[in-house]
Amino acid sequence: MSDEERPVPADDDRQDAEERPVPTAEEISGLLEALLLMSEEPADETMLAEAAGAPVGIVREALDGLVRHYDEGGHGFELRRVGGGWRYHTRPEHHDRIAAWVRAGGRNRLSQAAMETLAVIAYLQPVPRSRVSAVRGVNVDGVVRTLLARDLVDEQGADASTGAGLLVTTDHFLARLGLDSLSGLPDIAPLLPDASALEAELSRLARPAEDADAEAQDADETAGRRADENEGQEHDEPDQRP
Repeated sequence: MSDEERPVPADDDRQDAEERPVPTAEEISGLLEALLLMSEEPADETMLAEAAGAPVGIVREALDGLVRHYDEGGHGFELRRVGGGWRYHTRPEHHDRIAAWVRAGGRNRLSQAAMETLAVIAYLQPVPRSRVSAVRGVNVDGVVRTLLARDLVDEQGADASTGAGLLVTTDHFLARLGLDSLSGLPDIAPLLPDASALEAELSRLARPAEDADAEAQDADETAGRRADENEGQEHDEPDQRP
């Protein structure tokens, strides 16, 4: 497209762009914190700039300010540039205590989200993480990390089509449930009384071929009954020919 063919911005659009002030680093610091907390992967400066409506240079200045703020404030976490983006990490001096807490279980009971994620893995294994997320309708990366840390699940093998790692339960998982094998897994409902929708979804995903065969059989039986009824009606009608 030549310069002559390119659409010319309306006067109102140009005026809005000219009048819109460029935010300062201090003004977008809080927004950047929120965006970084929501991000599951390292967030690059270009994406943050687009979300904040600020130039990349201002975003970089705000990020550097946040790094200094966390360092000087003695926070237990830090903002670090990794993998081409920015992400929060716990400080190295706390790693030993955190690792000991995680190995000890941290909390005696799993959260509802962890229980539901563990149920999906247990009943659909081996299953890629993306399918677990699809069944639960949310990102499960954080929950899966917890389950991996507690040795309740493991990653073994890879999906033939996508190459993604496959999640399976561990012997420790069976021991915690008092089972010898996966064949002894109980129904989902008693473990998750509020997860009837999850149970229905698991049943549908776990037996798609079986459901399809049953539907086809029902359709055949219905068609057969209708054919018999039509044939009977033809025999029962009186002969009306002259």
